[in-house]
Amino acid sequence: MAATRALPGGFGELEVLAVGTVLLMEALSGLSLNGLTVFSFCKTADLRTPSNLLVLSLALADSGISLNALVAAVSSLLWRWPYGSEGCQTHGFQGFATALSSICGSAAIAWGRYQHYCTRRQLTWNTAIPLVLFVWLSSAFWASLPLMGWGHYDYEPLGTCCTLDYSRGDRNFISYLFTMAFFNFLAPLFITLTSYRLMEHKLSRRGHLQVNTTLPGRMLMLGWGPYAVLYLYAAIADVNFISPKLQMVPALIAKAMPTINAINYALHSEMVYRGIWQCPSSQKNKQNRIQ
Repeated sequence: MAATRALPGGFGELEVLAVGTVLLMEALSGLSLNGLTVFSFCKTADLRTPSNLLVLSLALADSGISLNALVAAVSSLLWRWPYGSEGCQTHGFQGFATALSSICGSAAIAWGRYQHYCTRRQLTWNTAIPLVLFVWLSSAFWASLPLMGWGHYDYEPLGTCCTLDYSRGDRNFISYLFTMAFFNFLAPLFITLTSYRLMEHKLSRRGHLQVNTTLPGRMLMLGWGPYAVLYLYAAIADVNFISPKLQMVPALIAKAMPTINAINYALHSEMVYRGIWQCPSSQKNKQNRIQ
């Protein structure tokens, strides 16, 4: 008789299958849509602008989140984490670094749009490239600190993916959490909300709004807010009072952000949308000319 695989504590077979299936769908959707964005930027010369570089950076960060979700999905469907403790640390670092890059990248896009619509100063390569480098280097720095002892990566309640360990709730976790959250969640959220609010105030006086000024801030709060609330609760109370299934909800919500970001920042943009279809159209026209 074959040995049965042990289920993670607090989860049934259908619940583990459901989590794995949702993670798989989120991963494939995020990789596909953000892959279209990256493909469009690389293949369409008109799209290679400083402002679209910020969108490309966000797409790469979200692709990293989706890749992280894919690994978690496979592990969930296996009912176990097969990559050992070192794999857990790598998975936690990669997921955290790309998540911070996505949050800060959204703030960078908001700032870039404010510069374009409110100051009428075009974003230049000399500004866009250092800004993208700052976003990635800063995110990698903060994500590497738990590997050095300030904070810690460990398994999430399902036991098939890894993230910042919030179960301890000790001084080490609390000091890292509040410092990291200030620079990588509250500050980007403030920049995003302030930039779009100033845009709304200025553009509304002209009688028309060229961009949605409320959706990006709401996306940040709804997508990453549940994680922030869970971490905050773990800092002030015993997180074990929250059921393991409920603790997995913020992770599932956050891993849907790559799909949402791709639709809002790239596919919803007329220029990028046109660029996605420009490559097949140009190839078809080229074939027609040859024939």
